[in-house]
Amino acid sequence: MDKNIKDITYNEEEKSLRFFLKDRPIVVYAPSDIGENYEMTKVSTTPSRRLKLDWVYGYRGKDCRSNLYFLPTGEMVYFVAALVVLYNPEEQSQRHYAEHTDDVKSLAIHPDNMTIATGQCAGHNGMEKRPHIRVWHTVSLHTQAVIGLNDFELSVCCLSFGKADGSLLVAIDEAPDQTISVWDWQKGENGHKITETKCSVGTIVAVEFHPLSRNTIVTCGKSHIAFWSLKVNGTLYKRMGIFDSRLEPEYVTCINFVENRHVITGDSNGSLALWMWGTNKISKYGARVHHGSVFCICVTKDGNYITGGGKDGRLVGFDWDLQPTGVVTKIKEHFGGISMISEGRFDQILIGTTRNCILLGILGRQFQPIVLGHSDEVWALSPHPNIPQFATAGYDRVLRLWDSMSHTILWSKDIEEQAQSICYTRDGTCVVVGCLDGEWMVFDVQTRELLGEYIDGKEPIQVITFSPDGTSVAMGSRNSQIYIYQVSDGGTKYSKVGRCSGHSSSVTHLDWANDNQTLRSNSADYELLFWNAGTCCQIPQSSIARDVEWATNTCTITFTTVGIWPENADGTDVNCCDKSHDAELLVTGDDFGKVKLYSYPTSQPRSLCHSYGGHSSHVTGVNFLYDDSRIISIGGNDTAVLQWTVS
Repeated sequence: MDKNIKDITYNEEEKSLRFFLKDRPIVVYAPSDIGENYEMTKVSTTPSRRLKLDWVYGYRGKDCRSNLYFLPTGEMVYFVAALVVLYNPEEQSQRHYAEHTDDVKSLAIHPDNMTIATGQCAGHNGMEKRPHIRVWHTVSLHTQAVIGLNDFELSVCCLSFGKADGSLLVAIDEAPDQTISVWDWQKGENGHKITETKCSVGTIVAVEFHPLSRNTIVTCGKSHIAFWSLKVNGTLYKRMGIFDSRLEPEYVTCINFVENRHVITGDSNGSLALWMWGTNKISKYGARVHHGSVFCICVTKDGNYITGGGKDGRLVGFDWDLQPTGVVTKIKEHFGGISMISEGRFDQILIGTTRNCILLGILGRQFQPIVLGHSDEVWALSPHPNIPQFATAGYDRVLRLWDSMSHTILWSKDIEEQAQSICYTRDGTCVVVGCLDGEWMVFDVQTRELLGEYIDGKEPIQVITFSPDGTSVAMGSRNSQIYIYQVSDGGTKYSKVGRCSGHSSSVTHLDWANDNQTLRSNSADYELLFWNAGTCCQIPQSSIARDVEWATNTCTITFTTVGIWPENADGTDVNCCDKSHDAELLVTGDDFGKVKLYSYPTSQPRSLCHSYGGHSSHVTGVNFLYDDSRIISIGGNDTAVLQWTVS
């Protein structure tokens, strides 16, 4: 007799579950010790243990600016993914504002230096889909106002508090018809919109209230600078900046204020312009002080200023009259260009870079990295088998080894290929990296030396996993093949055994059994297949493998993971999962930026879970560390690496 819960069916005779992913029927067989007493209607409760966000690795500097500041609390504030990070480099501590539901795109500091406004882009569903602004306090992390839930279309890309008393807030909506709006944010829980108007100019990349005028706002962007006046009746009046025709840049890229009066701008030609207070004309011009765009201008306490080049990676000092001070510093090329400069404590300078790094130093001297992150999609994650370390790699062609206890990068290496997958050898002495072009490489963890290069097909190597005894490795490719190799000499030598053919789509997940011979695999079209790795032959009857003991559970389509699939799942909802080593917990990462924690096995349909936000992109990898004390998750497009404690 069959029992049904909507589209899920349990066959008591075969002891099998049948469910659907994107209208495709999936059949999974219950282990013998479960099948006899399996009750599909039983509710699987949430686990007693929970996750807490411990550390955020990364920074968003590649496409955002004005997002790195030093606070009176001794912390620096910046954002990555859907998180705002408050990091104290002296105490090596982090706090996190985690109320956003998708990418944070803008940040502004109130004149009191304790209140912050952050703007986000549209999210995934329901209320979360609406872009908005959150105003919050840096000590308590308490949200003071949520602004514009029904007013913004795409993304709040620029923000600025009024410099007088901070009661006004100006925002730019990154919609096709960009709009500028001014808010009295302290009126009610959702603020009061004073005015809104279409900008009627090209793309806006920066907005600032003038420090000496409550009613003057400056914007800049594609081929323009605009001076806005907020009238008593709430309307905005605009005057466009006038360029000498030979000086007009493609973009005016950044704004600041000299002596709190005159406006200074940088542009895509690498030039600076000084606009006298009360005018819309250039009074002084500094041509091509940088090679490429000037991405930021920092006015220092002594009234001088520092410019940062987005392409040349140089910091150049000027006095208030646009005269060079002679101080020039160039950051190391592998950190990228300079996207943000702000003053730190004493004479320290903070630098955000276009390769998502944060540097700290003194002008004229060498700057040291204090935050390092990936600068492109992150797809590869592997925990060390014996110690609290892990490895990541991605489309930025950088392999990184991290220490979860000290929250530091042990080393980084440019591997010159975009990475899709990674796995430590069983003794942890080597890592194997799978690339987008079918190549895979073996690196020595201690020396960083490349020990070997191999190639299987021309498609990405999607997944790599070693057998429990470390003598074999299986690699799943986007070309639907699984390649089996024999491993020798401590993970440094590889001999091909053969390939497993039978999937009709890209191989996405692999698990070894404890017998070191049996494999199971999932594919992009929701197949679950079983294999004899020694002969590279498919095991034709899935029911034969029902009592196999699996060393891992990273396959998302198995009997023990049925409960992770939401109702009406289309198969792409859940990207990754991992079973804890004590076999009590299962963690998943999904397309909606969520990390979820379940009790294991997760065999009841629609099992209950704890759900956690933080990522703003599809979660591409999630793993328990060797002792189950922590979980690491990686986001694809958000480039973030998040570390969670299990308690």
